[in-house]
Amino acid sequence: MLSLRIGNGFDVHKFVENRDLIIGGVKIDYPFGLLGHSDADVLIHAIIDSLLSPANLGDIGKLFPDNDLKYKDANSLELLALVFEKLTKKRIEIINIDATIICEAPKISSHTAEMKKKISEALGFIELDRINIKGTTSEKLGFTGRSEGIAAMANSLIRFLY
Repeated sequence: MLSLRIGNGFDVHKFVENRDLIIGGVKIDYPFGLLGHSDADVLIHAIIDSLLSPANLGDIGKLFPDNDLKYKDANSLELLALVFEKLTKKRIEIINIDATIICEAPKISSHTAEMKKKISEALGFIELDRINIKGTTSEKLGFTGRSEGIAAMANSLIRFLY
């Protein structure tokens, strides 16, 4: 078995009124939040899938199904910490995470440092330089371009420790 594996994750949530906007565990001042069973943290959900897939642990929907009331309004950072526990039990180390948040607004760059700190904490305080988060727009194309929601994608490299 190869000791290094790469995984990717992708998530999308649409904007709704009367809900906090949580991205990367950070509450962002914005007139809309994201619709979802949990806190709808699109970035953390993409990161979770990018970690589960190379570890052969399924996906976020399998681990934390949206029809299970236990996960209603769940804090996605807590779900990420549970994934980290599963990885640790399998003797898996996270080498790095690279993630992109796709939206016209809000602007992401002023929040990435805090997001990285929160993600690091949920992942056993891995070094901040192992986590990269960036924002981009879709040049006003598609649902993100029309400001109907936010998408995120993440790639993770993991190593099996034998």
